[in-house]
Amino acid sequence: MPTWLPLLLGFLTAIGPLSTDMYLPAFPAIEQGLGVPHGSAEITLASWFVGLAFGQLAQGTLSDRFGRRRPLMVGLTIYVVGSVGCALSVTVSELAFWRAVAAFGGSASMVLPRAVVRDLAEGLAAARLMSKLMLVMGAAPILAPGLGGMMLSFGGWQDIFWFGAIYGVISLVLVTRWLPETLTAERRQTLSVMGLVRQYAEVLKDRNFLAHVGMAGACMFMVFAYIGGGSAVYQGMYGLTPSQFGILFGVGAAAFILCSQLNPLLLQRLGAKRVVELASLVMLGSTAVLVLMGWTGWGGIAGIFLPALPAMACSAMVMPNAAVGALARHPTRAGSASAMMGTLQFGLAAMSGLLVGVFSDGTALPMTGLMFLGAVCVVISAALRPKVM
Repeated sequence: MPTWLPLLLGFLTAIGPLSTDMYLPAFPAIEQGLGVPHGSAEITLASWFVGLAFGQLAQGTLSDRFGRRRPLMVGLTIYVVGSVGCALSVTVSELAFWRAVAAFGGSASMVLPRAVVRDLAEGLAAARLMSKLMLVMGAAPILAPGLGGMMLSFGGWQDIFWFGAIYGVISLVLVTRWLPETLTAERRQTLSVMGLVRQYAEVLKDRNFLAHVGMAGACMFMVFAYIGGGSAVYQGMYGLTPSQFGILFGVGAAAFILCSQLNPLLLQRLGAKRVVELASLVMLGSTAVLVLMGWTGWGGIAGIFLPALPAMACSAMVMPNAAVGALARHPTRAGSASAMMGTLQFGLAAMSGLLVGVFSDGTALPMTGLMFLGAVCVVISAALRPKVM
């Protein structure tokens, strides 16, 4: 495997989290610029997640039939068109529509790198490679709001979507020139519509798949509760400036990066079962402390940030191992299994972000409570695995 391939796959994987979170700080500017009431911009986030859900299912199926390269190239082209449409939108309805289009195309960059990993490696080798992808997948949404805030200080909200379009063009050029086809012709599937439905049904009947996806999805639920509620807590409650908020999230990203790189080393020494167990228990304990701090207000901003740090860092050990475990039994339908995994993960992420807003009460309790709920579900899902790698 070329040494640059993980870098390319990581670059592609970043499209999803960057596009999801970079424009979150721009919600007030979007609403003001489009002349719509406060809270109207949230419909564009909902349409993005809808596009991701349907897009990932379609991309997984197409990649199992036509290979990884062609669906990825088509998806990136659609993403670029959708991003340009977002930048040129003059109504919130137009923006919501083009966000859904961009999500449908951009979902290819989230599904297919995982499928490429499954094509090329399994076991410990796959876990190492997946850790590098999860490094991007987890660090990008933590860093993206700060990056979006910096762009807003130099330009308008449209610049965020122009940035996305340029990123998509660069990704398309890199895929066209450098990404090898990893699904050989004899391994491709030609299924009818009912055959595709049965294939997804077979994936969903796999208890091992469901348990590992439950772990990954619950972890995403916890991460997006932190991302969705972080601004209201750190800026709204404790008065941090956007730059201070970005620095705080940057520290969290650094902890995530460190743990994602420790993951392969710990796998060699302890095995996947023990690593996941330890990480999920630390996550559970940290979020339990978070709930206490959110309820009592003890410790101020440090009482929130310090226990949140290990919880977010441990997600860098849970998510890559969960992804490898979920795809382990589906070598011939890795695209479909990866798509189903991504759809379920981002469905839970969308639910988390929605619940943070619904339960918002001016305190840290909604965010911390939802993070604790996610950690509890990680532990439960880990216990339900029939066998670990």
